[in-house]
Amino acid sequence: MANNIKDQQDILTKLNIHTLNPMQQEAIAVIETTANTILLSPTGTGKTLGFSLPLLKSLDSDCNEVQALILVPTRELAIQIEQVIRTMGSGFKVNAVYGGRPMSKDKIEIKHNPAVLIGTPGRILDHFNSDRFSKESIKTLILDEFDKSLEQGFEDQMKSIIDQLPAISKRILTSATQGVSVPSFVKLDKPTTINYLNQNTPSKLAIKTVISPDKNKLKTLLSLLEHIGNEPGIIFCNFRDSISAVSEFLALHKISHTCFSGGMEQKERERALIKFRNGSSQVLLATDLAARGIDIPEMKFIIHYELPIHKEEFIHRNGRTARVNAKGTAYVLKWKDQLLPEFILNVKGVDISEKAPHKPQYWQTLFISGGRKDKISKGDIAGLFFKQGELDRHELGAIELKQDCAFVAVPLAKADDLVLNLNNTRLKKKKVRVTLL
Repeated sequence: MANNIKDQQDILTKLNIHTLNPMQQEAIAVIETTANTILLSPTGTGKTLGFSLPLLKSLDSDCNEVQALILVPTRELAIQIEQVIRTMGSGFKVNAVYGGRPMSKDKIEIKHNPAVLIGTPGRILDHFNSDRFSKESIKTLILDEFDKSLEQGFEDQMKSIIDQLPAISKRILTSATQGVSVPSFVKLDKPTTINYLNQNTPSKLAIKTVISPDKNKLKTLLSLLEHIGNEPGIIFCNFRDSISAVSEFLALHKISHTCFSGGMEQKERERALIKFRNGSSQVLLATDLAARGIDIPEMKFIIHYELPIHKEEFIHRNGRTARVNAKGTAYVLKWKDQLLPEFILNVKGVDISEKAPHKPQYWQTLFISGGRKDKISKGDIAGLFFKQGELDRHELGAIELKQDCAFVAVPLAKADDLVLNLNNTRLKKKKVRVTLL
């Protein structure tokens, strides 16, 4: 199953990580030697790497069955963990399965058993109940963001899954929230807890309030974005209707953005994140679905356009910026007579009258109708854009390769010509469509 197993240092070099942080070091040491582990650490501190490194080390390269199961509360978190483990390049097959996409895609991907299977409880249970693979070799169970899974009502599904796992010898539960009770069906006997939630490390997160003179905060939001400049960031709303209203306003004022909420189709959500990651859109306009477990780069800022209702939402929203070693700012946008929740304390106001220099949008995303199943690699795509597309190396942005398609960031000024020149050309042995996303 694995023909290219790498040691930890090789993996870290591939990920461009020089040293592990203290939490990751302790997590690896404990997980390797302990049957049951609870890992508590703030959002953005690298928990995925902390449990993935010892997980890969424990896998048997001679076993052709599923050996580890990672249960997650959201589709985006499943995709993120899959990408992280794939990027590690261990040689072990890893697949993510989740609701919101055709079951046929899952069947194709897991036809050859992955060593590591990641998924949301409902979709994993569908595969379990249909006996699509053996469960006898699944020895490691990871419940990532387990507090969110319990909150979203996955308890019955998780119990049914765990009851079908006869060989579990290692359990790892992670969370960025403390005080969540673990149900007895998890069978977490005498766990070792690694707790980094209350470390006395100086926070690099600045929280600032922005006062709107009116209840309608749209004009103040625009002024704030103009003050911040062209940095990427997330605007959080509580409701889908709010996202629609804010999106219409941002479009009217030519603020490049994408929307992200539970009301969107899975494909739309994935593509919104792709455009945000590669710089084709400046702002992600989102509900709390984006507050945790999504694969996005370091954020310079987040904006609470609508104030969170609970402390946990405030913590997780803020966790999208000032991650690991970086600095970031969370702006609390309130109208002048609005009272702040009790969990938002001692927040200083900020003057947003000064505007930052405006830089026009540079990137545009192109869609390619071919992917991994067509034996297409990122190198093949880069070659097409360099040779036939005549791009210079600095003009080729991020490439995201999926099972059946790919997405490429190119200069906005050249996007239409590239579509004209590259559409219906051959990539490997496949004739591909190239279109604007």
